[in-house]
Amino acid sequence: MPSLLTAIVVSASFGALVGLIRQWSDQKTSPTETDFGGVRTYTFWAMLGCLGAFASQLTSPFLLAAIFLVVGAQQIAAKLYTPNTNGRPGGTTFASTLLTMLTGGLVFWDELPAAALVAATTMVLLGSKQPLHAWTRSFTRNDVRATLQFVAITGVILPLVPNRDFGPYAAFNPYNTWLMVVLISGVGFAGYIAVRLLGSGAGLLLASVLGGVASSTATTLTFARRSKEEPAHSLDYSMAVVTASTVMLPRTLAIVAVISPALAKALIVPLAIIALPGIAFTAWWWLARRRESQVADNDNSPMLSNPLNLSTAIKFALLYAAIAFAVKVLTESGHTGGTLPLSFVSGLTDMAAIALSMARHAASDSLQLPLATHAVVLAAIANSLLKAGLAIGLGAPRLRKLSALVLGLTALAGVVWLLLV
Repeated sequence: MPSLLTAIVVSASFGALVGLIRQWSDQKTSPTETDFGGVRTYTFWAMLGCLGAFASQLTSPFLLAAIFLVVGAQQIAAKLYTPNTNGRPGGTTFASTLLTMLTGGLVFWDELPAAALVAATTMVLLGSKQPLHAWTRSFTRNDVRATLQFVAITGVILPLVPNRDFGPYAAFNPYNTWLMVVLISGVGFAGYIAVRLLGSGAGLLLASVLGGVASSTATTLTFARRSKEEPAHSLDYSMAVVTASTVMLPRTLAIVAVISPALAKALIVPLAIIALPGIAFTAWWWLARRRESQVADNDNSPMLSNPLNLSTAIKFALLYAAIAFAVKVLTESGHTGGTLPLSFVSGLTDMAAIALSMARHAASDSLQLPLATHAVVLAAIANSLLKAGLAIGLGAPRLRKLSALVLGLTALAGVVWLLLV
């Protein structure tokens, strides 16, 4: 436990920083000064919390709680009896006051990381008042509805879905199927938020990269559907499909490196070759979009006006479940006959699962490194072909052509590497 003098100094420093941000925020909002929060006041609150914790340790553990009650009552009285002007304290003042006091107590109890976190979070929230207000004022009805829907399917429905295997070969898992609904909807929702915050070009690219990290299959399903609804933006959605599928490759490499660094090293060259068509297409798209934005005054880029479409997401999740069921039946029936055919079939649904399996076998020397490398490459080829098939079956005509071309070249690059090696 730090000495009392040290605790007081550190507490006062935290309180002064919080008060500085609060005073700056108030002065930016209104030029009139207030008596309810500034550098001096918050320094006092933090030292009071520190000394209250010290006194509670010496006398009664209820003393600090009593101090909190007194300060809270003072804040409530100030709100009730102060005229309704810009200087009237509100809920933010009340909460930040008690949190600053608690920061002083945490410092005395030698919980410095927690104290720093509380102080930093309080400062960020106090200092971002105006940007947050400006952001929320730009909310639309679609923003609120999409947020509530996503919270419902993720935080309400998903925990209630049974996570058990049912049916023949135990091939159907309701939780995994609904998780695909969450992922498909989540990719669309993340893309919508990214576009709203960053603009259409950078936002869509970021959403594609994040979608590839989470689930490139869900991203393909999401943006293929988008292209049907908004065929004029098929080029942008083709980029999203291709980028997500390309990001899947370094993600797989990172997963493998955790289990088997030797296999990851062997996969660097083939996966880099497989990624070349996708990288080239995304780079071309980005340069083309920049040229268009410099020439045109109007922005015809997609805005993702309907981020969540639950009925479509459920249909696509059921399609994914049907493919997973077929793969499970083939695997359990013994029709895959060997490591390479099994890798191809497994790659149709889950690239990460077969890559992890090969990494474990390679790490334990139960599988030769060249064979494990070929298996992962074959799974990547199968996964690219599956996404090309989904784009062809579900997308608008232009997205079908572009995605099939690029993903076909991606798969072809893997085949060429296998043949040459």
